[in-house]
Amino acid sequence: MKIHEYQAKALLGRYAVPVPRGQVAYTLDEAESVARELGGSVVVKAQIHAGGRGKGGGVKVAKDAAEARAIASRILGMTLITHQTGPEGRVVKRLLIEETLPIERELYLGIVLDRAQGKPVFMASRAGGMEIEEVAAKTPELILKETIEPGFGLQPYQARKLAFGMGIPPASTNAAVQAMRALAKAYVELDCSLAEINPFILTKDGKVYALDAKIAFDDNALFRHQDITELRDTNEEDPLEVEASKYGLNYIKLDGTVGCMVNGAGLAMATMDIIQYAGGSPANFLDVGGGATQEQIKNAFRILLSDQHVKAVLINIFGGILRCDVLAAGVVAAARDLAVKVPIVIRMEGTNVEEGRRILAESGMNFPVADGMKDAAEKVVRLAQ
Repeated sequence: MKIHEYQAKALLGRYAVPVPRGQVAYTLDEAESVARELGGSVVVKAQIHAGGRGKGGGVKVAKDAAEARAIASRILGMTLITHQTGPEGRVVKRLLIEETLPIERELYLGIVLDRAQGKPVFMASRAGGMEIEEVAAKTPELILKETIEPGFGLQPYQARKLAFGMGIPPASTNAAVQAMRALAKAYVELDCSLAEINPFILTKDGKVYALDAKIAFDDNALFRHQDITELRDTNEEDPLEVEASKYGLNYIKLDGTVGCMVNGAGLAMATMDIIQYAGGSPANFLDVGGGATQEQIKNAFRILLSDQHVKAVLINIFGGILRCDVLAAGVVAAARDLAVKVPIVIRMEGTNVEEGRRILAESGMNFPVADGMKDAAEKVVRLAQ
């Protein structure tokens, strides 16, 4: 789950990460009022779940409250297009009005889980303000890393090492160390999957601030954080993904024409790969899970077919906890109730597979049953074309 910048800064502020003074605004009157409270000179920042807002025209500096209102009138309600939103963009429904600061240098801080080590890794770079992927591709030597040992957190010596590596002056080192350790603590205690400050700035008077903040959370841990769950903004998510989450389905919309229904994330990834290999393109990632019911299967179908780009569906199931006969019954019921018009190719193996095939054969409906994944991919791609 992602949250907005102003929400991320509020959370980091609880952990004593220095953040600029600012408030969220939903209207022009609120934007002007906040700007006046902050002294007039402010930054007006569009709040959407995407990077590149500045390049897209969603971040502007105002010299006084009147100009802040004028800028807010142009940004609020606009469709902001960035490299992360796609060509459809996102409608800006809220703004962060924030004080301006005398920036001396822009740095980068970030924490992600290193799956190879099974531990969080703290990254820092003097190349702040840039896309970290671009820095990694062109100048990887500028990215410094420190592994965070579970139960110990980011140690002072590690934070000092990063501060020195980024060239932070001695007078500002202690403040930077405290901010980095606070960020690491927040990452662990809030069950984050990503915590990023870009840029992390050093001001002309030697202070440090999180000028931007991006936090994403591990969905599987949200039951421990009701207060964070309440920060979810479904307007920033794909409507089909929001709908799928209501039924315990893991769904991610993609740009292709072959709808996929699979049980198990690994099998889902392999299915998407083999569709590509067969010359097609997946329209989604959809993992119904190991214990899906007929009702979940029906809702999965409904969500799949709500995507107008889907021209054919591939069901790829390995029956274990989810038995093949339960799947087949769910598919038949869904196809009848939803009046499915697109072709459906089914590949299933495992528990009660023969009973599942009998249910499909006796349904009176045309369900091509594939002999293996390669055959399934080739059939569904041909039908989608």
